[in-house]
Amino acid sequence: MNVLSVTSEVYPLIKTGGLADVAGALPLALDVLGINTRTLLPGYPAVMDKIGPANPLMHFPDLLGEAATLLAATYEGLDLLVLDAPDLYRRAGGPYLDPTGQDYVDNWKRFAVLSMAGAQIAQGALADWQPDLVHVHDWQAALVPVFMRYSEKPEIPSLLTIHNIAFQGQFAANILPELNLPGHAYWEALEYHGTVSYLKGAIVTAHAISTVSPSYAEEILDPAYGMGLEGVVASRADSLHGIVNGIDIEAWNPAKDALITASYGVTTLKKRSLNRESLTKHFGLDHDNSPIFCVISRLTWQKGMDVLAEIIDDLVAEGGKLVVLGSGEPGLEWALKTAANRHPGRVGVQLGYNEPLSHLMQAGSDAIIIPSRFEPCGLTQLYGLRYGCVPVVARTGGLNDTIIDANAAALNAKAATGIQFAAVTAEGLRQAVRRTIRLFKDTKTWNQIQKQGMKADVSWETSAQAYVHLYHRLLGKG
Repeated sequence: MNVLSVTSEVYPLIKTGGLADVAGALPLALDVLGINTRTLLPGYPAVMDKIGPANPLMHFPDLLGEAATLLAATYEGLDLLVLDAPDLYRRAGGPYLDPTGQDYVDNWKRFAVLSMAGAQIAQGALADWQPDLVHVHDWQAALVPVFMRYSEKPEIPSLLTIHNIAFQGQFAANILPELNLPGHAYWEALEYHGTVSYLKGAIVTAHAISTVSPSYAEEILDPAYGMGLEGVVASRADSLHGIVNGIDIEAWNPAKDALITASYGVTTLKKRSLNRESLTKHFGLDHDNSPIFCVISRLTWQKGMDVLAEIIDDLVAEGGKLVVLGSGEPGLEWALKTAANRHPGRVGVQLGYNEPLSHLMQAGSDAIIIPSRFEPCGLTQLYGLRYGCVPVVARTGGLNDTIIDANAAALNAKAATGIQFAAVTAEGLRQAVRRTIRLFKDTKTWNQIQKQGMKADVSWETSAQAYVHLYHRLLGKG
């Protein structure tokens, strides 16, 4: 089976969040199961630099008024189709934001062009390769099934994966004539409170929809989580599937990780202490045996970072230490840095993105706090499980699906892998931290939780099989 994956980012080429991890790891897992995936992505500067000289496959003379060249490349096992449109993608800044941190004003066009290229490839633009199915990710690729639906050519089956329904690709309605779609496409698929919503268009037109965890598939039917699209999703509920993400267990393997101070495994947990020492030194923490909590996150309201900031004094008072890596809302960055200044030796904060440090934090911290108000899947808790860094998570979305709370029954059954809490409030997180510290003081119980988490299946194997089953259903073979 040939699958065309269309996405705006792919690890290890370009990454701003979990979308890139999924788009990079899933094709490799599918390949083992006999699925040939080619991934279409924009030719950002970072992508062009990494792939080097590439083979031109075809020229698009007019993608919504833009010329582009389609390049073929391979990179770390990924079979890539890179859309080289320099005027759209070769810019300073990131994939979506300019150097000042503002959205590019033509993002509507940048990702409509990506989608139009994807639709044309899906419908036979390449002479020597025809996909059986197209798999699109988030709003940036969401116009692929829309363009196919309103094309004169036959459409192939399409799957939309929603990684976060909060990001919808919403633009002013006056762009509609620029999309070369018939006027009725607006009312049938794209119209959203007088604007154009790319994500809504895909929800309406894709043959199937998936989210990145079973719980999130249920949550987005609820107005509290559906971000205004819950009614549209509900109209497609019979085509909605929840498949939890996996992680790259080779890149995230404490027994072989070159980014940490000392490798270790389930039977050699004591070696974690060397990573703990390195982490303590990096953040200038006190050298004592109190638990180290870590946070590796975007510093935003969605991630519950305002609640974290509110309870830091209590965490320290209870005897804990905290290290934070991330960036986001300026007010939250300031609140966390201020807390670090209040508690030298107990709280350390590093702003920005640092992949090696994130590995060390998972390997050297005792617990990772993830207080998200909503979390479609989440990956950091899976990394935590893998590294014996016990997840302390809000009971939502993929966090609920992947972490078994250390309640009495789970502890007695030796099944617990972390700590869950229900209300994302200061008091809810405060109680979770206190419970975590009590468990940490019981070394035997704490080690059991760590070991059970490290044994959890967080690979892509099971999830990839679920995608293969869904692909076959879409092709009428399941």
